[in-house]
Amino acid sequence: MYGASSKSRTRISNVGPHSRPQGKGEQEKNLWSSLLNGVASGKKLPEKNLLVLGGNAELQREFLETLESDTSRRPQDRRRKKPPVANEFALGYTYQDVLDADHDDILARLSIYLLSESSPKFSALVKPLLTAKTIPETLVVILLDWADPWSWARQLRDWVRFLRGIIVTMDDDCKVTAEEIMQAWQQRRRGAPYEGASAATSDTLINVPLGQGEWDEPLGLPICVACHGTEKIESLERDHGWREEEFDFSLQYLRTALLKRTSTSSAATNPD
Repeated sequence: MYGASSKSRTRISNVGPHSRPQGKGEQEKNLWSSLLNGVASGKKLPEKNLLVLGGNAELQREFLETLESDTSRRPQDRRRKKPPVANEFALGYTYQDVLDADHDDILARLSIYLLSESSPKFSALVKPLLTAKTIPETLVVILLDWADPWSWARQLRDWVRFLRGIIVTMDDDCKVTAEEIMQAWQQRRRGAPYEGASAATSDTLINVPLGQGEWDEPLGLPICVACHGTEKIESLERDHGWREEEFDFSLQYLRTALLKRTSTSSAATNPD
């Protein structure tokens, strides 16, 4: 009886999914699957989004060129693979890779969406880009042209209305995320410690109260105004008699308008 049960136990222990050794082909298949999965996971890059509002197709392309890294230092094959810019109709798209200091490795990818018209009919195209996950990773850029500074106030008003029309229709998760972002800005402005601040920084922060009108019409989105084409400033001085007072007034208007709705940020860009 003991011998019979021993054979039985032995026979049972040899039965199972691993009872037959894997063939050479199956082992190679598993090896390649493991390698490919490792490469795929290594290629997952941090992603940020840039939503460019305003400007025509040509102005947008010029602005995107100012964002590029020094292409003269890139490897030749990468220069040939410059991503196309599709911005002729409705919502355009392109992307740019963020390279390391040696321009050898890609550190992150910047997805860029472009829209020229502030008509509400395009809201349905932009709204899916702003989710609870993407809002913290998105910067909105309102693109203005120094060739026509007299229309800046109207353009800025139209784009703020466009964004507000999208924000009021967001779901609760998106609104909560936007509210958290706004509160983080206010804490930084007031001097309160914020997430990521070091102990030394927290000890030296000064409590600065908000100024009159700051964040009284918050949007909850990071917004930057880019005044493109600084080479056209000379024409304003020569042909229209603009002086320092006119330039200061125009830029101060932009800063004031932004402080009411977001953290103030403006920049002058030159295609050269």
